[in-house]
Amino acid sequence: MNRTASLRETLRVYRDVRFGKIFLIGIISGFPWALIGSAMTLWLKDEGFSRSAIGLFGVVFAVYAINFLWAPLIDRIHIPLLSARLGQRRAWIVLMQIVIGVSMVGMFFVTPDQQLWWVAALAVVIATASATQDITIDALRIELIGKDEQTQVAAGAAMATGGWWTGYNVGGAVALYLAGYYQGLGIGNAWQLVYVSLVAIVVVCNLGLFWVREPSGRRRRARQTQDDEKMRNAMARLGVSRSRWGRALSWIAGTFSMPLVSFFRSNGVKIAFALLGFIFLFKVGEAFLGRMSLVFYQEIGFSKAEIATYSKLVGWITIFVFAVIGSLINARIGLVKGLFVSGIAMASTNLLFAWLALVGPEIWLFAAAVILDQFTTAVSTVTFVAFISQLADRAYTATQYALMASLGNLGRTTLSANSGIVVDWLDGNWALFFVITALMVIPSLFLLALLSRRLGGILAGAETAILAEGPGAKPAQGPAR
Repeated sequence: MNRTASLRETLRVYRDVRFGKIFLIGIISGFPWALIGSAMTLWLKDEGFSRSAIGLFGVVFAVYAINFLWAPLIDRIHIPLLSARLGQRRAWIVLMQIVIGVSMVGMFFVTPDQQLWWVAALAVVIATASATQDITIDALRIELIGKDEQTQVAAGAAMATGGWWTGYNVGGAVALYLAGYYQGLGIGNAWQLVYVSLVAIVVVCNLGLFWVREPSGRRRRARQTQDDEKMRNAMARLGVSRSRWGRALSWIAGTFSMPLVSFFRSNGVKIAFALLGFIFLFKVGEAFLGRMSLVFYQEIGFSKAEIATYSKLVGWITIFVFAVIGSLINARIGLVKGLFVSGIAMASTNLLFAWLALVGPEIWLFAAAVILDQFTTAVSTVTFVAFISQLADRAYTATQYALMASLGNLGRTTLSANSGIVVDWLDGNWALFFVITALMVIPSLFLLALLSRRLGGILAGAETAILAEGPGAKPAQGPAR
């Protein structure tokens, strides 16, 4: 196939209605980050909190780094009433959306300067509900596409990335515009009113979920039943009876251990740990920049409207387009090379913000830095998501993907919570701060170089493993719905 035809075939993939559904659940996944990220950051800034305090408040994102601890339950437990009507995955999403909506309304009754602990508690509830729904959203996205659909895997990652950034950027832009509007009217509790107003987005997203239908989980349940029987037999050999309590103990042991056993068995212990190390480190520099970016923009003189327009809306439009470009790049050069290229490019664009820090609030440089940063962020995220999606065992999609995504979030959230402290330690030297963030990608690329020879075989195995299960192993897709 010639290059033109290859490009045409790759773009034709996006006509599949499944990618519209993936885009929607991506929006649902990204929107809560705007609530506890962009909106919360500027709310605290308006209340007079320091850079260090704002950075440390980002610890609430640490819940995304530990959601793998309860991910096995999401793979198994059905929500009463909801699961029977909506399906296992959608039921969990709807339940968590209700929790998020109620918490947003709760924000109306608190202020950071007087009830900081309540603000933090509500932020933790939103983060926990969001992290929980992300487990099932990622599982649903992966299950909508067969492992042998190599081009579709990258395209699905692109649409998930575009959807996530749509929820995050558009939600953040709306929050900033509303805050500026309410403050312009002289409303004292402007930010509290912003959170209540944004509940409308939650309602619209939940209505959209009726369009999404999840694939049959029969094969997943059958595999889990087989593993449960293996676990009961293993527990029986250890002297655990097959009584009701014995079966419960075996179920708990299997639920939490089999996904990990499967991951280490598939990759080998050394390779598995190296993979987890790479996943942990890859996005750290980007997270350090992202955590302090809005504080930086406001400190050097940009208004809320300018930040919303260039950082959010322009960034949203470009990252959606660039996510599609990222899937094309992956289709041409492969995931491993894509991780190398996007990692280097992602770090390089951080230097543009160092330049902006030196020259001051130049709109053209601000726009250029945002656009190029969103380009490299989109490509690196699409590649990263496709990479860990291919490594996930379809019998334990929620758990294994959550484990890998959680490690990525652990590096991004727990370490980046120190970003404000670093800026203060540098005495507000933003240029040097951004240079340091650019250098943070080096350890992850070193691990990737060590893994590169083995990754080709591992990914090839992941792509063909489903075929080895025999006829009918591919998840049923059925007609487009």
